[in-house]
Amino acid sequence: MPPRKAALLLLAAAALTGCGALPRPAEVTRYILPDTPTNAGAVFPEGVALRPDTRNFYVTSTTDGTVYRGTLGTPTTEVFLPGGADGRTTAVGLKADGAGRLFIAGGSTGKMFSYDANTGALLRAYSTPTGASFINDVALAGDYAYFTDSLRPVIFRVPRTAGTGGSGAAEAWLDVSTTIPYSTAPGAFNLNGIAATPDGQYLIVVQSYNGKLFRIGVTDRSVAPVQIDGSVVNGDGILLDGQTLYVVRNADKIIVPISLAADFASGTIGTPFSDASLRYPTTIAQTDGRLLVVNSQFNRRGPGLTPELPFTVSSVPIPGK
Repeated sequence: MPPRKAALLLLAAAALTGCGALPRPAEVTRYILPDTPTNAGAVFPEGVALRPDTRNFYVTSTTDGTVYRGTLGTPTTEVFLPGGADGRTTAVGLKADGAGRLFIAGGSTGKMFSYDANTGALLRAYSTPTGASFINDVALAGDYAYFTDSLRPVIFRVPRTAGTGGSGAAEAWLDVSTTIPYSTAPGAFNLNGIAATPDGQYLIVVQSYNGKLFRIGVTDRSVAPVQIDGSVVNGDGILLDGQTLYVVRNADKIIVPISLAADFASGTIGTPFSDASLRYPTTIAQTDGRLLVVNSQFNRRGPGLTPELPFTVSSVPIPGK
């Protein structure tokens, strides 16, 4: 190449650099969850939610109820809600809405919480009737937040706009004991992940122990199985992107895409995908053609078991995105 032409090419490259035309920095592939005094070495996270009006995301700790806040592109996260505050001694699924509210499932406490996602102020705490309960996950549809209970055949709901502090009782919105048989076997989790269709007309739920999916009408409270060509046993968190449902199969360390029909009553299972970084994944959130995947490490929890540190959230590409 003639020297003059080479020089011109170098100048052009420099100009592009100054204009920001070079590729973006490498994608962050994992986010780190720091220890706190009450969960040191034992965060055991479960839920993740992306706030739609910002680049912030939130992650829960089942050990002490800590809620972390992270920013996409920044590999470290920070404590947003300290564990134990407001009676939140454990935290599981959560969702954030565009109005700056954060809704959190309280697991075995039988509680639910809503917070100001800007300030961390408690908006409202909700209780459910006494008895065996595991408030597991939450979806937002219309004016309400809907919560699954993995041990009790009830879907609860709370208003999205209620309260500035204080507490109240959650509404037992739908008894599913006659439409979704619950297993009472030790360790069996029933309804788990929940997602709302884009128009808010339906809720889609997964039953973990048998891998079945159900469609629930928000207006008429109808319940019907979603007919799929197989099962998603160990189904945990789910995410609905248009007509594609992503199901996390925790113990299997895979994410299963399902192409749903226009009425969400049936679907076809696609090719599962995974990532080497996954460690007993539980829930997911979508951003920029990638999934934030919580690495719970629940299979490394208990006497004689040791988790890999630090606890993380993986960022993995969605095939075809």
